[in-house]
Amino acid sequence: MKIVIPGGTGQVGTVLRRALEAAGHEVVIVSRSSGVRWDGHTLGAWAAEIDGADVVVNLAGRSVSCRYTAENLRQMMRSRVDSARVVGEAIAKAENPPRVWLQMSTATIYAHRFDAPNDEDTGIIGGREKDVPGYWAYSVEIAKRWEAEQEEADTPHTRKVALRAAMVMSPDRGGVFDYLSWMARLGLGGPIAGGRQYVSWIHDDDLVRAVAFLIREPVEGAVNLAAPGPVPQKDFMHELRKAWRTPVGLPATGWMAEIGAFALRSDTELLLKSRRVVPGRLTGAGFEFHFPNWREAAQNLVERRR
Repeated sequence: MKIVIPGGTGQVGTVLRRALEAAGHEVVIVSRSSGVRWDGHTLGAWAAEIDGADVVVNLAGRSVSCRYTAENLRQMMRSRVDSARVVGEAIAKAENPPRVWLQMSTATIYAHRFDAPNDEDTGIIGGREKDVPGYWAYSVEIAKRWEAEQEEADTPHTRKVALRAAMVMSPDRGGVFDYLSWMARLGLGGPIAGGRQYVSWIHDDDLVRAVAFLIREPVEGAVNLAAPGPVPQKDFMHELRKAWRTPVGLPATGWMAEIGAFALRSDTELLLKSRRVVPGRLTGAGFEFHFPNWREAAQNLVERRR
């Protein structure tokens, strides 16, 4: 198959490209910095790659690993909404449109909650929670508009799936697992603000297999890309410390997390929001996870990193 991946130079794109090429597929990366070039906002010569392709996997969007300033939030919104819109335009204009369009979204679309997990059918969309920072609602709005661009695109011959992805865990340098491992190995991986907030995640092997499954199976609409075993943050980091054989994890209060996030040029939403997300549609369609539990996943990732 020919698979076109706009925005494919980040962590998820690297993981997918490596696996898809190893499986014998032709992979075309569309980005601002390498591969076939685009600006992420307007149609251009890059659209010719989509005409005749089998699959498009759009991953484009400004990284969320930054301070959530007003300008950065605007860039997150624009980069996601514009790229989804222009990919839809390219598919609509193609003489031979791809049969599948997988559009990256995010598990952040769901509400901050502890009481029950969020699946695609019964989960609560966020934005109206009490006692959370106001800008968390803007993150939800980004996700909603991101998905709306795909849903509203006039592409009747192309099946559309919105990938509500949790944190992707891979041993590659520079990703979220790398950052969390660094914290754990320094003894900083204890509970943050009590550690009750849920962490949703997916192992890179299951991410690749889930994408292949969704290309193959007639699933449409929003799909949670998350392992079926989300865990509280304190337990998540405890298992990661065990995998690294680090006995101590110092706890951090909310204000300490603010200082740490500022120093790392990130934001505390990534640490404090309870993302209790489960893969209802994937498992309902027959997908089986190789790594449903975080303990085994953490051990595998650490062994590969070593």
